[in-house]
Amino acid sequence: MPGGGGIVDAVVIGRNEGSRLAVCLASLRGQVRRLVYVDSGSTDGSRALARAAGAIVVDLDLSRPFTAARARNAGVLALIVEGNEPDFVQFVDGDCEMVPGWVARALQGFCDHPGAVVICGRRRERYPGASVWNRLCDREWNTPIGEALACGGDALMRLRDFQSVRGYREDLIAGEEPELCQRLRRAGGHIWRIDADMVLHDAAMTRLSQWWRRTKRAGYAFAEGYALHGRGPDRHWRRETLRALAWGAALPLVVIVLGLIHPAFWLLVLIWPLQMLRLAWAWRHEGRTGIEAAIFTVLGKFPEALGALGYLRDRLRGHKRGLIEYK
Repeated sequence: MPGGGGIVDAVVIGRNEGSRLAVCLASLRGQVRRLVYVDSGSTDGSRALARAAGAIVVDLDLSRPFTAARARNAGVLALIVEGNEPDFVQFVDGDCEMVPGWVARALQGFCDHPGAVVICGRRRERYPGASVWNRLCDREWNTPIGEALACGGDALMRLRDFQSVRGYREDLIAGEEPELCQRLRRAGGHIWRIDADMVLHDAAMTRLSQWWRRTKRAGYAFAEGYALHGRGPDRHWRRETLRALAWGAALPLVVIVLGLIHPAFWLLVLIWPLQMLRLAWAWRHEGRTGIEAAIFTVLGKFPEALGALGYLRDRLRGHKRGLIEYK
C-alpha cells in the first residue's frame, strides 16, 4: 500500500439509533467507498433512513440471539457478496460520528506501522457533561497511544487478516473486540492506537441503572474472556476478573460472616471507602473526574462481580445468555 492507500468500505451496526444513525452515515460519506448498515430489529425507521443514505442494508436474522459480533460479521459478508472486496473495513457503531479525515489518518497509520492489522484512534463522548457516567465513558476511551492489546468497536481493519481468523466470535455478548484482537495478535498481527481523533460517541447514560447494567455486562465479558484466553501470554482479563470477584463478592461475604461473629468486624466495611480515597489520591491530577472515577471504580466491582458470577453460572448450566443492553 504505497503512500498509505487502499480501498475502504464501512460496516455500521445499530438498533433504533434514529438521528444518531443519520449523523453516523453522513460522517462516513466521502471517507469510504461503500456503506453497509446492519440492523438488529429497529422499529424507528432506521433501515429506510440508511437506504436513503445510499447504504447496503442487512436485516440481521433475529431467530438467533443477537450480538454485535454477529452484526459486524454479517456486514463484512455483505461486502464480500457484493463483490470487489475492499482492502480495509472501517467498523463503526451507529451511535458514533466519524471525525473528518479519520480514514485517511488511519490508512497512513497502516503505512507507518507495516505489521499493523488494526488501527484505532481516540473515541470521545459527545456529551461528557450530561452525566457522571458519560464523563467516565470519555475517560475510559482515553487509552494509551502506541501498540495496544485491543481495540474497541470502532476501528479500521485489514480485511484479509480479519478473514484469516474468521472474524468476530459471534456468541460473545460483549468483549468481542479484545477477543478478536487476541487471535489477530497470536497470528502475528499488531494493534495500533494512533494519536488522532476517530469518533464522537453518544453513550446517552443519564441513569444509575444504565451504568449498573453496562458494568455488569463488562464483568460478564471479563469472565468469559478470561475463560477463553486467560492462560495465554497476556493473561487476558485475568486481573479484571479476579479483582471483580475479590472486591465485589469475596470481601463482602467475608465481612458479613465476620460481622455475624462479632459486631466489631463490621468496621471492615471501611475498606471500600478507604480504597476510594486511595484511588482519588492516585488520580488527583484529574481533578473532579479522578474523584468520580475513584468512587465508581470501587462501586463498579459489585455489578462486575454479579456479571462474572452470571457467566460462571451460565457456563455450569451450559446456557448462553442474551445481550445485556443498557440503552
